[in-house]
Amino acid sequence: MKDIVKVGLIGFGTVGTGVVRLLTAVKRPFLRGLNFTIELVKIADIDIIRDRGVAVPAGILTTDAGEILCDPGIDIVIELVGGIEPAKSFTLKAFENGKSVITANKALIALHGKELFDAAVRAGVSYMFEGAVGGGIPIIRGITDSLNANKIESIYGILNGTTNYILTGMARDGIGYDEVLKRAQKLGYAEADPTADVSGHDALNKIVILAKLAYGANLNPETLYCEGIESITIEDIVYARELGYAVKLLAIANRYEDGRVEARVNPALVPLDSVLASVEDEFNAVEIYADAVGRQVFYGKGAGMMPTSSAVVSDTVSAASGIVTGAPSNISRIIADANGPETIDISELTLRYYLRFMVKDQPGVLAQISKVFADNRISIESVIQKGTSPRESVPLVIMTHEACEGDMRMAMKGFEGIDQVVGNVQLIRVENV
Repeated sequence: MKDIVKVGLIGFGTVGTGVVRLLTAVKRPFLRGLNFTIELVKIADIDIIRDRGVAVPAGILTTDAGEILCDPGIDIVIELVGGIEPAKSFTLKAFENGKSVITANKALIALHGKELFDAAVRAGVSYMFEGAVGGGIPIIRGITDSLNANKIESIYGILNGTTNYILTGMARDGIGYDEVLKRAQKLGYAEADPTADVSGHDALNKIVILAKLAYGANLNPETLYCEGIESITIEDIVYARELGYAVKLLAIANRYEDGRVEARVNPALVPLDSVLASVEDEFNAVEIYADAVGRQVFYGKGAGMMPTSSAVVSDTVSAASGIVTGAPSNISRIIADANGPETIDISELTLRYYLRFMVKDQPGVLAQISKVFADNRISIESVIQKGTSPRESVPLVIMTHEACEGDMRMAMKGFEGIDQVVGNVQLIRVENV
């Protein structure tokens, strides 16, 4: 029986540094009770000069990933390069050489997961990715292990710490999007280029992964609805609170009675008394509804060096156990064997909506807006109008009853033809989680 499992790390960035700290710690609580040792034997990165603030054994740094991928003595490859290439090629090469792979690469799994999981199954190795969704939150194992006796009905997630920090700052401190974004960048909660986060695409990759696990849905993130928080204003947050809601960026997946599945990301109004409304700053939360256990909530730090490193090392221990026992992880087979249900387009959904108009304060404008709603079979639940100004535009906020998304899209086009409506109409969906 193997008593030493050897590991190679490709990518010595922020998370890679945390992984090295955990794997080289003198006290290794994750090895307690195990009858084998995990040994980090090689680290590959394009920059091996920069000081990461962590000591590494002499001679294990290299700029050549091939030294890890082609070394027959290395059992597990930890891929923390990020992006699609060369991460995909590294992963496939590792599989070809009989090595298990641990990753936190949500973009790669979301876009090419089926191909990679198929390759892992053919090679008889593990491909594990707890760190790809929710940082240190054990959501992947939660779905595949703890909830595997359940039929999962829906998933609502705050899956991006950057956007949640920004929305929290706007709500709590009353300052604008741009100013909070700068603060987030200064504190390290947002990248210099925050596009992937604020556009919602980071969260979309994560909900695609969760939908793969929960529903066997092999979704293409490039075809799903995705809307970020760039257009959210303080006014929206204030009006939402007045109406009893908070504004959050939600990643949503649902299974419908006909078996079809939806997955999307968009800003949403959630009730102030809901669990998700209370999730603040860089924290993440995933709320799952399942038929046997009801509601389950997973909460914690969704990103950062040590939370994500914790998940990566946990996967490494599991993969090592599989190597020692000869039983690789079955997560790859769960996804590789799934053909996936049919998806439902967002235009078919029935939701409630918040709309904020800037209108000229003139008689008849509300009647014109109401006519557009009526013409598209949408009924109004409530109206808020603040102030009067004969010369300037004033805000008009409308909450609707449930309506078809397709009808709402037609109504949005209709508002463009009303001269008294100034600029773009803000639309935010309402989710009664």
